[in-house]
Amino acid sequence: MLVRDAMSTVVLTIGPTHTLRQAARLMSARRIGAAVVHDPDTCGLGIITERDILNAIGAGQNPDLETASAHTTTDVVFAAPAWTLEEAAEAMTHGGFRHLIVLDGNGPVGIVSVRDIIRCWAPTRRRTVATAGSAQ
Repeated sequence: MLVRDAMSTVVLTIGPTHTLRQAARLMSARRIGAAVVHDPDTCGLGIITERDILNAIGAGQNPDLETASAHTTTDVVFAAPAWTLEEAAEAMTHGGFRHLIVLDGNGPVGIVSVRDIIRCWAPTRRRTVATAGSAQ
């Protein structure tokens, strides 16, 4: 199975000056765990996740004053829609992160998360376990 089959096509793109509270509200409204941060001054893409926001608030930072740019990961590993889920899982494991921005051409077309990969793999594994359990 490929990344394009598992990825979420709901891509929230925010600017670097969005506050953490604004980012959290937008992510919560869309029920997603990450947002692409586009900085028009650098033409760069980064990512901010629910964990980044949680860590900032846990450290006592004010979500109404802290901006996305201060908590954005900019050394991002991007996935291609044609990657296999194994390739995406390997990149996530190697990098220690749970989301990959999926690029096709010049822009983001999706985000794939560990949860997305598990959703694709779980039905196969569930059938295998059920079959093995009925043989006893």
